[in-house]
Amino acid sequence: MFTLVHLDNPPPESLKSQILQMVVDYLSDISPVSLTPSNPLYQLYQYVIGYEMHLYLQAMDSAVDSTAQLILALDDLDPSQVLGFALYLPAKDDPEACTLAYMAVQASQRRRGMARAMLQRMVTRHPHAELACVASKVPTFEAMGFQVLAARGPQVLMSTRGHASDGMVAVQDLAPIYQSKEVRQIHTYLVKEHGQKAMSEAEKQRDRQLDQMAQQAQALVRERLILH
Repeated sequence: MFTLVHLDNPPPESLKSQILQMVVDYLSDISPVSLTPSNPLYQLYQYVIGYEMHLYLQAMDSAVDSTAQLILALDDLDPSQVLGFALYLPAKDDPEACTLAYMAVQASQRRRGMARAMLQRMVTRHPHAELACVASKVPTFEAMGFQVLAARGPQVLMSTRGHASDGMVAVQDLAPIYQSKEVRQIHTYLVKEHGQKAMSEAEKQRDRQLDQMAQQAQALVRERLILH
């Protein structure tokens, strides 16, 4: 079993390191890019998503009212072990609204109601919850009370209400991360490791995958809108 803990301050370092490890381990599940480990760009996106999560957790230490909030599912028998987490962003000017940024559950702990419980805790505080997910995950979130709103690139926008909130959320700006010295160094290393041709092919593969996911998202939204 598990215990839910709600944090509006950064978690202790031992828990933070487990969260960051989960983000990196489950990149294919939680990133909108959904790369697989076979793609040479995978390590680059692991770094970016890990650093983005680090920034969100770091920002929780600030005095800003609407910085990220964190729900942790901890092991009942060993509360030092993180079994799952949900990081969400409350809207600045709409106290009922929030956006789920990232959620993950340890692979060995899935299908035990953990994700549902974390989302229910979030919706209890902010009944107008929104999220974006790939088309294949839409039925899972529909079963948890979310409705399809629209397609946005490779993802489908969903909400617990039939419309989007007008509230603003403070998302991390990823441009500085992609332009950072560390990302350039990782890219240089990957080119040396795999070769320029393989890296160019990896980028094309990523772009084809994103196009395919965008088509799937649009098709699913059309299907749901016809049904309703």
